[in-house]
Amino acid sequence: MTPARPRAKGSGARIEREFSAGGVVVRRFRGRTFLAAVRVKDGTVLALPKGHPEPGESMAEAATREVREETGLEAALVEKLEDVRYFYARDGKRVLKVVSFFLLRYRSGSVTDHDHEVDGAEWVPLEEAPRLLAYPGERKVAATALSRLAQ
Repeated sequence: MTPARPRAKGSGARIEREFSAGGVVVRRFRGRTFLAAVRVKDGTVLALPKGHPEPGESMAEAATREVREETGLEAALVEKLEDVRYFYARDGKRVLKVVSFFLLRYRSGSVTDHDHEVDGAEWVPLEEAPRLLAYPGERKVAATALSRLAQ
């Protein structure tokens, strides 16, 4: 039997898909609106909390749970913001990742109560988040949240 040859890009090569949900938790204090962000990759990357949905869990439920786990915050769903799509490589294969982000309103908790999946959690001024977040898609999500809250 002849070993299968890898398919060339654009010739029907299978792209794996991965789905996650994330949250933009907002809170007003000191006269400003802040969002909760997490530190990952040894604290060098500022990102939004996100993760995979568990079986039977909606994307909004997954976003709320991931926020609670990664930031220590309880938050209430306001609305879906948008989906971010990007490709990355895993085990030599291309993976299309889609992350559905939701706007959430802070209810209670402290960013010091984050879990072990992140290096830290912190409040970031919302108007600065589109500049401070590490990933382009998440910077766009923060800008969308800023725009929605301004309306």
